[in-house]
Amino acid sequence: MSGVNVLEILTGIDQLIWGPQLLILLVGTGIFLTWKLGMVQVIRLPLALKYVLNSRKTEIGVQGDVSSFGALSTALSSTIGTGNIVGVATAIKTGGPGALFWMLLAGFFGMATMYSESLLAVKYRVTDSNGQMSGGPMYYIKNGLGQRKYSQTLATAFAFFGMNVALFGIGTFPQVNSIVDSARIAFNIHETLSAFVISLLVAFVTLGGIRRIAGVAQLLVPLMAISYVSGCLIIIGLNFEKIPETLTLIVSAAFTETAARGGFLGAGVMLAVRMGIARGIFSNESGLGSAPIAAAAAKVKEPVRQGLISMTGTFFDTIIVCFMTGIVLIVTDSWTGDLAGAYMTSYAFSTVLAEFGNYIVTVGLILFAFTTILGWNYYGERCTEFLFGVKGILPYKILYILIVASGAFMTLDVIWVLADIVNGLMAIPNLIALLALRKVVTIETKQYFEKLKAEASNSGEIPK
Repeated sequence: MSGVNVLEILTGIDQLIWGPQLLILLVGTGIFLTWKLGMVQVIRLPLALKYVLNSRKTEIGVQGDVSSFGALSTALSSTIGTGNIVGVATAIKTGGPGALFWMLLAGFFGMATMYSESLLAVKYRVTDSNGQMSGGPMYYIKNGLGQRKYSQTLATAFAFFGMNVALFGIGTFPQVNSIVDSARIAFNIHETLSAFVISLLVAFVTLGGIRRIAGVAQLLVPLMAISYVSGCLIIIGLNFEKIPETLTLIVSAAFTETAARGGFLGAGVMLAVRMGIARGIFSNESGLGSAPIAAAAAKVKEPVRQGLISMTGTFFDTIIVCFMTGIVLIVTDSWTGDLAGAYMTSYAFSTVLAEFGNYIVTVGLILFAFTTILGWNYYGERCTEFLFGVKGILPYKILYILIVASGAFMTLDVIWVLADIVNGLMAIPNLIALLALRKVVTIETKQYFEKLKAEASNSGEIPK
């Protein structure tokens, strides 16, 4: 069977999975949870950000492997990645500026989804035979829906798909391919050398477990995010007069057909919706069930508190980083050229910041992709532990490292389609569980904030 036929088959499967039904389920779940939780992503965002600032501190005598900040950094390490640079560019290049609107909308409702799944991850987490925390959708499906006949099937399905997303989806091939391409273009480093170095670094960090992964994430994630966002802010500041026109274009293109312009072929509303939501989910992973696996490792007592902290991950990833990337691409008119993906983002930065802008994107992409590999290694490890016990962890890690080493030599088109397929399959059992456990989430939330209100009243403070 030829490579072309394989790609055609995979593309057909991808389109079936990521059809209107999954997009409606993803966004619909976020809308439903937003309503049930009383706009938690708006009303409680200030408190969530306050918790993030204090998340390096750990509660004494509380179970967990890393601080709440370490858990958030691990989750962000896997979400702030190629989706923020390549994914946003792909969405706008294919779906037009309106795709950014739908990406932001999906991110907004995704905050409620992320809050709910992270809350459940902490509530239903367990300790494995090695003494490490294990949690995430497979455990809140198994333990939260244990009385239902389909719970074990759903839990196993999620863990299986999650392991495969780590091995063959977001975790490896797209990230390695991005690093190798960037290193070759910017620094003329051969693919084989890049693959070798990446494999060694991944092996060193991941074999050290969640504490080493979180330690590296806590160092790299804030540094790379601040550097990249600063570059975006400079470009936006220098093109500030174009911002009103750009925002108008984003909103209008979200609801009307975008005409062909330059290298842009034109796009209808449905294409803008599909590209915006699909690439937004690829970037922030809300609803996929991945970030809650990291949340479960946090040294925190209250599930709601970690839910709020984890919720900010989607805020930082999509509402801030993806939005700024999109604005940069549009104000510089890079989306109308002939370039696509990382090349388009690099060009946008270089039009304003010259060669320095190109290096910001290149180094940012390399670091983003590398930390995503680390984060997804941990997600896959926990899914493997659920399926095969702790005895499966070391073989999984060895296989993961070998796949990372081979990722430099995969075809890009096949990589992205394969990643999309396993992402969609992973989301389905998680979203079913979130809807089934909605009452648990609302009850936990209500009790937590009633407790905060009572404590504030007893201390004479004004309840928040």
